[in-house]
Amino acid sequence: MPPSHNELVQGIRQWIECESPSRSPVELRRMAGIVTAKARDAGLNVAETDLGGTTGPALVLGNRAPGDDRKGILILGHYDTVHPVGTLQKNACRIEDGKLYGPGSYDMKGGAFLALTALGTLSRAGDTRLPVEFLMVPDEEVGSDLSRALTESWAPRTRYTLLPEPARANGGRCVTARKGTGLARITVHGRPAHAGIAHEKGRNAILEMAHQIIAIEAITDYDAGVTVNVGTIEGGTTSNVVPGLCQVVVDFRLPSMEAARAILAKLDALKPVNPDLRIEIQAEVNRPPMPRTDAVGELFLKVRGFAAEVGIDLEEAPISGGGSDGNFIAAKGVPVLDALGADGDGAHTLKEHILIETLPQRLAFWQTILRGLD
Repeated sequence: MPPSHNELVQGIRQWIECESPSRSPVELRRMAGIVTAKARDAGLNVAETDLGGTTGPALVLGNRAPGDDRKGILILGHYDTVHPVGTLQKNACRIEDGKLYGPGSYDMKGGAFLALTALGTLSRAGDTRLPVEFLMVPDEEVGSDLSRALTESWAPRTRYTLLPEPARANGGRCVTARKGTGLARITVHGRPAHAGIAHEKGRNAILEMAHQIIAIEAITDYDAGVTVNVGTIEGGTTSNVVPGLCQVVVDFRLPSMEAARAILAKLDALKPVNPDLRIEIQAEVNRPPMPRTDAVGELFLKVRGFAAEVGIDLEEAPISGGGSDGNFIAAKGVPVLDALGADGDGAHTLKEHILIETLPQRLAFWQTILRGLD
């Protein structure tokens, strides 16, 4: 007997009401306990990997039988959210107009709950054609630095990867390609001086950075799918001191590794307008792009067929500018289909919600995929 509307809502509500910000290890461990209890109750195998004291454990929940070494299905998700503890006071877990609100409801506790519930109904060996494991990490929203190696290690044993990240709003489309992400920290070293009596002796780092920001932002090329954003700036001490230091943090998005190399080369080529100042550049690609390969296209067609069986007309969203952990495993050659989670809207905002009426259909969708993929 599949869970009722009310049972799905109450289960997701429990997850939402356990706030689990990425940098709050106590809350993350509490959330991990709720997840593993649900998995054990369903008869799934449960394993935890300690990622250190600053975060929660990585969880592996699955139905792989002992001795089954076939490549299987990897469900890849996270149980951390961007919202700090206390966000429930601003976006209370509640039902309004057929929507279930709350921090992390759409990204991605709703989708993760549905995927785990579906897997729990298929917990016995033979319920699925391929073994299925659900890897849930606690640090996706802050870059997955601690869990990345574990995620990548799953590639050799994986035939397909599915992510219950939020289904795209206005139609529940899935994602077959994502841009990669990069981060740069750029520091200008100037020369401090008294702004009143020795102004000419100073070399203003903020002024130099202003020139550099214009050059950095000019790397953006919408036609090529490249965006560069100077997101934060910090510099100076007080208004009566010529600032000797200024730093910016830059986010860049890239559709291909060729684009990544071009961006990195342009950043590395930055030179000070005033030769008396020095620029220090640290830049890296922290999530490789997730391209739509032929194998991804074949996986999409299979999953689109499973979606049709439960009345969903699954379509592809345009390439996403946001990265996910799917980027890591796609870079290892595994076909990835992303954004198969709950229908809703408002990710990372105080209006975050999922659509209650679609929950049973999305659960059936997951059951059909996991049962049918081979």
